Amino acid sequence: MTTESGPGFAAPDPSLGVIMGERRQMINLAYRLLGSLSDAEDAVQETYARWYAMPRAEQEAIESPGAWLTTVTSRICLNLLNSARVRRETYVGQWIPEPLPEHTEWTTARGGGSPMDPADRITLDESVSMAFLVMLESMTPAERVAFVLHDVFRYSFAEVAEIVGRSPGACRQLASSARRRIRPTRTPATAPVRKAGIVREFRQVWEAQDIDGLIGLLDPNATVTADGGGLAAAVAHPVTGGKEIAIACADLAARAPLTILERTVNGQPGLVSQRNGETVAVLAFDIDRDRITRIWAVLNPEKLRAWTTG
Repeated sequence: MTTESGPGFAAPDPSLGVIMGERRQMINLAYRLLGSLSDAEDAVQETYARWYAMPRAEQEAIESPGAWLTTVTSRICLNLLNSARVRRETYVGQWIPEPLPEHTEWTTARGGGSPMDPADRITLDESVSMAFLVMLESMTPAERVAFVLHDVFRYSFAEVAEIVGRSPGACRQLASSARRRIRPTRTPATAPVRKAGIVREFRQVWEAQDIDGLIGLLDPNATVTADGGGLAAAVAHPVTGGKEIAIACADLAARAPLTILERTVNGQPGLVSQRNGETVAVLAFDIDRDRITRIWAVLNPEKLRAWTTG
């Protein structure tokens, strides 16, 4: 067997495996920075495009390709976050982070372990929960990048400074400011088994159109935020009040029969509503002291494509 060489046959890139091996880490980072899996994938694709646009000699001169890829991905995300603020001013209704496609049923509520993570799936922990991602939205782009890089991915402030183009002291202040923004909104953690049980009870009483049962599971000041993006019917403003939410849920169940599935949503027990096999809503929950305090309902079909096709 011979190996082709000469004009038209480029030598294989020995660093290809190393470079592509960084993809999962880059997607992990970009998703947390942007709150959108599709945008994260675009950012990573742009990073790879820049890498392969460089001459081989420049690539070989880079001491740590992984660090270079992380730096470029972070800078692309920072630019996207700045432009996203402008785009979201014209977004129809409420904007909610794009839920990660996850098609496994819960196992924690049945006494089993967590499902195995496929190699390309986002690492699911608190920093990817819907509640956490929504909190990140309260930050400025620079705060978000500094906070995620340092507090979530454990980069030093010297490394963060090189990425965002500010001094280590300024990055330290950005991360500190970010922590002050989210501290008042964080709730005590609820055990996964208990959380799964509460969400399951919610599904059962919702399907039964049991208003009293729904009220019993909802905090009196619970809030529902729906994201239709102007492409699906959704209330334009958050709905607050356990009784109001319960009545609305029961009315929805009576008007539009749906198949409601128990699914993992961003690493937490959630619900998926389907009509004729197509996902029409993904619901994420925040629970405090055995009561549901927040429900995020993503109805925008552009954010749900992977939940139907995956």
